[in-house]
Amino acid sequence: MEQPINRKVLVVVDMQNDFITGSLGSKDAQSIVENVVKRILDFDGLILYTLDTHTENYLDTQEGQKLPVRHCIAGSDGWAPNAAVWMALMHQNVADEQHMIAKDTFGGVSLPMRIHEMLDGDPEEITLVGLCTDICVISNALLLKAFYPEAKITVDAAACAGATPEGHKNALSAMKVCQIDIVNE
Repeated sequence: MEQPINRKVLVVVDMQNDFITGSLGSKDAQSIVENVVKRILDFDGLILYTLDTHTENYLDTQEGQKLPVRHCIAGSDGWAPNAAVWMALMHQNVADEQHMIAKDTFGGVSLPMRIHEMLDGDPEEITLVGLCTDICVISNALLLKAFYPEAKITVDAAACAGATPEGHKNALSAMKVCQIDIVNE
């Protein structure tokens, strides 16, 4: 008899050096690394991770005009995942291109399709952790909720940090209204 497919997904959002200790880093971002690593190591299911990915002409893009801070330039040290997070992904055997979603905007538009493809169907539960709660985490959570309205979507507040503490709290509130569960607040 075949084992049922585990339809649980963990999405690790943008746990990259530039958002933790680099050009857009913060103490709040640094403080969640341990929680994100624990989530990765303890997770039983499909693990995917996103990487904010920009090119050298970032400052010429619409986002670059509104956020004129060079960050996550493909191939740079700032673009790379945090070392502790990378080690956890390696430990789970998911530190590869199949489990990575490189995205040039806040929400990974290929993320829902990758989930569907890798599960050979729809997920039952998706948990999100990472950075920044008020930009990329909320964008991906809402995108996934729209794509999978019957899946339980959860954000672990203790494994997320916002661009500001106020932005973090506001994003959590907005996601609750959109039927996204918030844990460890």
